Amino acid sequence: MEGLAGWLARRRTGQGRPTLTALGKPGSGYSAENLVISARWEDGTAEKLVLRRDTAEPPIYPAQSAHTTTGVVLQHSVMEALRRADHVPVADSLGLESDSQVLGAPFFVMRHVDGDVPGESPPYTVGGFFVDASPDQRSQLVSEGLKMLARVHLTPLDDPGLEALRTPDVSHGSERQLEVWELSLRRGLRGRSSPLVENCLAWLHDQLPPPAPLVLSWGDARPGNMIWQDFSVACITDFEGAALGPRELDVGWWLMFDRWMHEGSDAPRLSGEPDRAQQRAHYEQAAGMSIGNTTWYEIFAALRFATTVVHVMNRWVARGVLPEDNLIWRDNPATVVLADLFDAVMA
Repeated sequence: MEGLAGWLARRRTGQGRPTLTALGKPGSGYSAENLVISARWEDGTAEKLVLRRDTAEPPIYPAQSAHTTTGVVLQHSVMEALRRADHVPVADSLGLESDSQVLGAPFFVMRHVDGDVPGESPPYTVGGFFVDASPDQRSQLVSEGLKMLARVHLTPLDDPGLEALRTPDVSHGSERQLEVWELSLRRGLRGRSSPLVENCLAWLHDQLPPPAPLVLSWGDARPGNMIWQDFSVACITDFEGAALGPRELDVGWWLMFDRWMHEGSDAPRLSGEPDRAQQRAHYEQAAGMSIGNTTWYEIFAALRFATTVVHVMNRWVARGVLPEDNLIWRDNPATVVLADLFDAVMA
């Protein structure tokens, strides 16, 4: 903690050197290391902070070009763009450090935001504050989340914080995202494959949607990447999947995740929860436009989800947690959702 304390003291001149106490590691993500810290300054003030630092392992999300990564430098830049747009809540930043000499890897520090977070394990649809809520509160959470997603899509694309996403000589959109994610999947599979993967990729190429207006695509839009206070969004998080693409990329991901939290988790839809058609309508109302059919984007979202699982399993093999010949890369919740969606469209 000494290196971080010195860094904070240099950032916050006049308050002295803080005494730092680690409080725990929140969340279950794989894109960065998060640590909640109590900071007590020499002037008597105290606050709770979050350190987010790059991992030493290969990234889970694919970079949008050879000139950038998905690490904390990009994530912080996207957060800065969202702050400047001033239409969605993100955590206050105490600064970014790109020099690995300070803590062994690039990192940034932000203020902690208290609230409830819908979990994945167990799914928030089977236990926790969402299940304990009233039908009206559950309806409010889903509709407010989709309103927040629509606001993310208002972010000006010429903001300097998004420069790394504006790849020169590249036509951004669905075709580009399919190219980026297929390359990431092939690299992660290392020569392995399955009929499901090959059939889905062939279908996605064959059924590619026409070009659509670009927005800042969040990349991982879901209730669990929002911090909730009284069923309103207090903060949005996690931008390692950010890209330039049609708004349907995020809507498809949101709806795919909803499927995982319900059908994929054997969790019936609770009273007050809007179904997926109603959720599309909620987004359209918030965005002030129609988005039409999202089937292609939901299947692509499930393929992206399966791609992240492949890379996580590769990490576990490298750590010695799993044997090299494991089949979890092929048979997992992501591929179950992918198979269900693909079977439905082929029926």
